[in-house]
Amino acid sequence: MSRTEKLLAELIALPSVNPAFAPPAGRLSPSVRPLYGEKRVAEFLAANATKSGLEIEFARVDGDNSEHPPRYNLLVRLLPRNKIKRTILLAPHLDTVGATEAQLVPRWKNGRLHGRGACDTKGSVAAMFIALCELAGSPARPLETEIVFAGLVDEEQAQAGSRALAASGFKADLAIVGEPTQLLAVTAHKGSLWLELETRGRAAHGATPHLGKNAVHEMARVVDVLESGYAAQLRRRKHPLLGAPTVNVGRISGGIQPNIVPEACVIAVDRRTLPGETDAQVIREIAARLRKEHLRVKISNRKVAPAPALETSPKLPLVRQFFNCLGQTRPVGVAYFCDAAVLAAAGIPSIVFGPGQIAQAHTADEWISLTQLERAKNLLVRFLKSLS
Repeated sequence: MSRTEKLLAELIALPSVNPAFAPPAGRLSPSVRPLYGEKRVAEFLAANATKSGLEIEFARVDGDNSEHPPRYNLLVRLLPRNKIKRTILLAPHLDTVGATEAQLVPRWKNGRLHGRGACDTKGSVAAMFIALCELAGSPARPLETEIVFAGLVDEEQAQAGSRALAASGFKADLAIVGEPTQLLAVTAHKGSLWLELETRGRAAHGATPHLGKNAVHEMARVVDVLESGYAAQLRRRKHPLLGAPTVNVGRISGGIQPNIVPEACVIAVDRRTLPGETDAQVIREIAARLRKEHLRVKISNRKVAPAPALETSPKLPLVRQFFNCLGQTRPVGVAYFCDAAVLAAAGIPSIVFGPGQIAQAHTADEWISLTQLERAKNLLVRFLKSLS
């Protein structure tokens, strides 16, 4: 068993479910509470980094009371032999979506390792961390390039980890953000905007509906416009790597009981954006489309912080160098949002790379190819050794 495979199995067995997916603190039983938070994984990696002679730092992200205890990004540094002239950031995230006890038991089958986080993104964590450890003990340690491994928290919810790192003023010449990309370097991904739309009506008795105004009926028209005419409008736009933006009505809530005409109805909408689109522009566009259909709707942005699209030039020297180490000739894009756009918005050129398939992420039987896992580590070592 390789060091990378062994580490990934150990990481799967350490639960790090995002605390946002936990029930209220008062309903957390002692047996369930240890599932939540990234602390165990971070401390385990820090102990291993210390053994490899690497510098470690726990950078506080948020939390100020017992209900919301502090969370910390783990920063592991490999300093160059000479003065630092540039910095490379390896940035996977430590948190996962919800997990059952069975999903925390690593299982091997047909050349795959199964378990929660196997590809999203503990596979990237293992590949990047072992690559850094191997370089630390190698004579090929860079002369003037600092390499920083950042185990980020909260990617699966609000990206508090990458946002805190960006806000701290951290600078790097290139960030390689760990996500399952099947070992391709991704230079573009879509942004994510969550909206809440509300229609208002007038309550009345269900026996005399003509005396009221049905907010659910009004919202049904809104949903039809969004999922038909507006969706078709979006399909006419094309990005060379990302295709068209999309819209999805993911939740609807309205009314109290059958014999009352509902006075309010709310839907939650997911709008995936392209580079160049802003949240404000999208909201104005949707509002204009609904006004054209004579629909009155209140629109609210539900994202706590912007989640813009990513577009990094594949012509940047370090990006080209990474492409060369992969043997990749053309850039690719992905539909999902991740920490890369947050770091890029803070002035750190960012790409996405890692072992695994996004189709396996968040599934009941998440897995990763062990061949791809080991190749990811080797490709990262090749790139890092190519730096001066």
